[in-house]
Amino acid sequence: MADLRITNLHKRYGNVEVLKDINLDIKSGEFIVFVGPSGCGKSTLLRTISGLETISSGTLEIGGRVVNDIAPSKRGIAMVFQSYALYPHMTVFDNMAYSLKLQRASTAEIKQKVEAAADMLQLRPYLERLPKALSGGQRQRVAIGRAIVRNPQVFLFDEPLSNLDAALRVATRMEIAKLKESLPDTTMIYVTHDQVEAMTLADRIVVLKDGVVMQVGSPMELYDHPQSLFVAGFIGSPKMNFMTGADAAKYNAATVGVRPEHMEIQPKGKGVWSGKVIYSENLGSDSFIYVDIGAEEAVIVRQEGKASYHAGETISFGPQGNLFHRFDAEGKPLNGGAVTPPKAPAKRPANAAKEGVPDKGVVGSAGAVAMPASSGKKPAAKGPSPKAGTIKSAAARRAPARKAPAKPKA
Repeated sequence: MADLRITNLHKRYGNVEVLKDINLDIKSGEFIVFVGPSGCGKSTLLRTISGLETISSGTLEIGGRVVNDIAPSKRGIAMVFQSYALYPHMTVFDNMAYSLKLQRASTAEIKQKVEAAADMLQLRPYLERLPKALSGGQRQRVAIGRAIVRNPQVFLFDEPLSNLDAALRVATRMEIAKLKESLPDTTMIYVTHDQVEAMTLADRIVVLKDGVVMQVGSPMELYDHPQSLFVAGFIGSPKMNFMTGADAAKYNAATVGVRPEHMEIQPKGKGVWSGKVIYSENLGSDSFIYVDIGAEEAVIVRQEGKASYHAGETISFGPQGNLFHRFDAEGKPLNGGAVTPPKAPAKRPANAAKEGVPDKGVVGSAGAVAMPASSGKKPAAKGPSPKAGTIKSAAARRAPARKAPAKPKA
């Protein structure tokens, strides 16, 4: 078992507190990803787990054993760094076998473990090559293989794909996903600033900001139910659009967030928001339209297929149904973070269905959002129905409209 528990962990450099009261429970076999912007403390947290950084206060347990004062080599962990750190004069086989040789393992055991790891990572044809004869992705796989042969309880990955080009990143990410399936009892902790890697690899994601854990959950939990404006803007690519001021007041919120993929273009004048197109990106399968609505940042609208909107063109758009998020002035989600529209009043205006005017804060059939105006007038009371069989003339029907004589004063 390789359960890992972090309790009230703090890390300080002098008077600077880098990690602030970190509490995490990681189960054996989980793939956990630490994400956050540069300087948020994710690599420092990984290094405290590995033992490369000392813990200022708090406890770290691996497999039920407190390891705060235990040397890195005795913690049962293996780490894969951003740089490959391969010995250039050694073959792939020797690089992968080096740690086993230091442990004085037998020749047969070394051969068996290295070849098993090479098969797992599709490196068998390259065992006799030097690192300079390998591609970047193959070198990274050698670094991963060097960790696998140690049979660790916990794998630590510190941005292992950041030095690779786009195609190699995808291929190596697939290799790491396969590694996760082939080692179901090994706990893996992965640090990245790339939220695409986090969404595709993680069982759970830990989002950090300024040394504080902002939210922990599965990729879809963070995507559907962010618990702060920061998490809402960090998870998702492109990031969520945020509207404030009068644009958010339509939804009775300080901030309204809508993901680009949840926006839809509507007939002119019928959308929640309107603005001028700044730029349009056609990617073949998708298009991203950047629109100026007078806010600090342009709103991004994603459309499937190829879009034909040009700079300067005015378009109207709004969220698809109830796919938007409402936040209060402190950045906390309203309605418990659920993607639901504001509560509608009990009664609808009489002409709402005819004109497509929705109730307070609710997206109507035409896609517009309106605040129902109150006229202050009470509807006229209905008079008694005429008796059956009685037919009044037009003059008689008009009679009630005449002014009644004034009542004498008492």
